Amino acid sequence: MSDAAVSRAFIPKLSSLSRFTFVDVVLWALRIGVVVVVVGGTIGTLIKARYGAAQWFDFLVFGVTIGSVYALVALGYTMVYGVLRLINFAHGDIMMTGAFSGYFVASSFAESGFLDTNPVLAMLGILAVAVTTSTLIAVLTERLAYRPFRRVRGLAPLICAIGVSFFLEQTFRGAFGSGVRAYPDPKWQKNTVDVFGFGVPLVEVLVVAAALVSMLVLYVIVQRTRMGTAMRAVSEDSDTAAMMGIDVNKVVVFTFALGGAMAGIAGVCYAFVFKQVYFFMGFTPGIKAFGAAVLGGIGSVPGAMIGGLFLGLVESVGPALFLDGIGIPAPYQLRDLIAFTLLIMVLIFRPYGIFGERMAKKRA
Repeated sequence: MSDAAVSRAFIPKLSSLSRFTFVDVVLWALRIGVVVVVVGGTIGTLIKARYGAAQWFDFLVFGVTIGSVYALVALGYTMVYGVLRLINFAHGDIMMTGAFSGYFVASSFAESGFLDTNPVLAMLGILAVAVTTSTLIAVLTERLAYRPFRRVRGLAPLICAIGVSFFLEQTFRGAFGSGVRAYPDPKWQKNTVDVFGFGVPLVEVLVVAAALVSMLVLYVIVQRTRMGTAMRAVSEDSDTAAMMGIDVNKVVVFTFALGGAMAGIAGVCYAFVFKQVYFFMGFTPGIKAFGAAVLGGIGSVPGAMIGGLFLGLVESVGPALFLDGIGIPAPYQLRDLIAFTLLIMVLIFRPYGIFGERMAKKRA
């Protein structure tokens, strides 16, 4: 073979190596590091056999429970983004307003004994007040804060969303103080339900049931009603939808109201699981729910549901499965680390999410 032929054979290899930048090296190292931790930790945990079947089942049930809450909040993110192309970073704090309003009703019911004697009516009343409050605040937020920026490009809408988040947090801090308030803990919530021979706390069963019913109702509204059809039309092209006679403002308000209702239900569910409310309680779940929306494919309603459940399961099972096996002390204290690491990995390696790529191709 001549020298010219040899050089031509090696030119593609050299060019491909030249495109392999320092950033590529870092990303591959990150991939390998995560795989090593996950695989090594899982093997180490299984070898130690520290956890029994009942404990793994508890991890799974709690993961589904908290994942259901994340899914409800993620639905608000994904619906608003689908219609307005806006990341509503105040949505976690709207969840907080629902939890706070529900707290006062729940405390009143607990003091009067109504929460113990009539649990069904009491829970419906708590949810009604929470949903009403969060829906009203979501609609006011759209009307007063977001509507003036609807046609504005750039960072102004995002900065406005962050400002609304701080406004809600500091308003509730000024009105109700910065202390943590304990949610009522009625006796009936301490009961257990037998599932596959394991006892599951009744409150977790109720949270999952409420979340599944809410998501089913939302899916029917979006897919089977005229307003849902209008929402999907505005999501595709708001200008064309307006020319076809669709009231875009009405659709946007309905979208915020629907997302606010989901946030209110999520706030009450979250508070009854963790038994506490405070002015900053919506920030971390809100960020995690945003990660769940990105994981599922932001703009996709089924993606938000699946992303929330998957994030909850990883957050619940991950510390014991991945970190305990490599000798991390108190691994459950690092569950937020696992959740945000998952978000970072998704943003780096699959920013469109699970269902987002197909949606993006359809839009193109």
